[in-house]
Amino acid sequence: MTSTHHEPLARTTQTQRWLYGVAMMGVTMPGQVFGVSLLFFYTDVKHLPPAWAAIALTIYAFYNAINNPLIGYWQDKTHTRFGRRIPWLRFGAFPFMIMFAALWLAPFDGITQPYALLAYFVVVIVIYDAINTAVGNAYYALLPEMFTNYRERTDVAAKMMIFLTVALLLGVALPPVIGDRLGWGTMGILFAVAGLIAILIGQRGMFETGQAHEPDMTFPQALRATFVNRSFMTLTVAQTLRFVTTNGMAAGMAFFVKYTLKTDGSQTAIILATAFIVSALMLYPWRQLVANRFEPRTTTLAAYVVVALGTLSLWFVTDLTTTLASAAFVGVGFAGIFLMDNILLSDVIDEDETRTGARREGMYFGMNGMVITLSTAIVSAAFGLVAQIYGYDATAAVQPASVALGFRVFMTFLPFAGCAGAFLVLLAYPLHGNVLRAMRKRLVEMSQRPTNMAQDMQSASAGMSASVEHAADRA
Repeated sequence: MTSTHHEPLARTTQTQRWLYGVAMMGVTMPGQVFGVSLLFFYTDVKHLPPAWAAIALTIYAFYNAINNPLIGYWQDKTHTRFGRRIPWLRFGAFPFMIMFAALWLAPFDGITQPYALLAYFVVVIVIYDAINTAVGNAYYALLPEMFTNYRERTDVAAKMMIFLTVALLLGVALPPVIGDRLGWGTMGILFAVAGLIAILIGQRGMFETGQAHEPDMTFPQALRATFVNRSFMTLTVAQTLRFVTTNGMAAGMAFFVKYTLKTDGSQTAIILATAFIVSALMLYPWRQLVANRFEPRTTTLAAYVVVALGTLSLWFVTDLTTTLASAAFVGVGFAGIFLMDNILLSDVIDEDETRTGARREGMYFGMNGMVITLSTAIVSAAFGLVAQIYGYDATAAVQPASVALGFRVFMTFLPFAGCAGAFLVLLAYPLHGNVLRAMRKRLVEMSQRPTNMAQDMQSASAGMSASVEHAADRA
């Protein structure tokens, strides 16, 4: 059971929590469109060979692995009159949306100009990812600073997930419709405008305390300090495997509907929308019945079990009705996972503060983003492998019969393996039980001793740097 003792008092209003949630839609909606439609757009619409698309997305994944921690480190070191995080959101939102729109304005075709299309894809996705990372990392890094109480965090997490669900629904249902009727470039522009508006509205409720301190670490020291944190590493590996599940299902659903179920592609939106709607409806039951009664790790483990069982049921679906039932099953588990993701990482950041005396949200969310982005490489490699084994050819007018089985394998076993792996890894996550309660108590004690905080932070930072260097020497 979770305890509300030894927690800081809530310091945000319901209005601020709702506004923070609104920005979630702007930050994540481009990513949802990206995850669900980009691979389909570049292979099935633009006719880029699947193996080439997989290479491009793998390059993107490894590039993202480099820029995530760098951007997080720079944001922790940012000092302006607007704060550390908010300037990145304020001044990064517009170029973020410009580059998102550019992804869908590719002027080349894979049949006649495959090399030009591949080059355009790689260049635009690299620029887009850098700005996307800066904006998203700044947004998520504000969460543990603005919302310090566990119940406050579960409340704002539920609100965030409501707007995430709206983003998911719009990102799944509308792109194919708009793309077919008005053009994919127009679709990209419309979503860019909507995302920009959501971010600008959400910023009205954001603030920074101005009291956060960063240890005097170089970038290599900050990297080592993060990598030796067992709580962080186990959580991040688990989340990476979880993203294999969600990204695999999002990327594969259009192919599954078209080639396995052999039905109208518009049903892709109906199936994914069902999972997202059920997820949204289950947010508050998960919060009230599970999250507020049990610890974050226990809640997340239960959600992984539900999703893993739901993915297995996709092997047996044969029509829209049975597929919708499986999607609803998966959606129940997604609610618990979505609710707890950022709360778990916020606990890791709190634990780090008790050890270093500083707030390093940017570095932790950046490192988290670095590792979980590798899930894109895993999904891309799996897609390329399945396409090759089962004979999918993006340039062929008619696909061989084996493709139907191939995408059923992709949609069933890859998501299940990701979720089952995440469950097993999270069993080793140490921040639960007495360890979690002791950490929260220590955090409150630190906040109640403001006159001694500067001295505590300096000594903790020096000790952390020394221990990190010692750990590196031993390694």
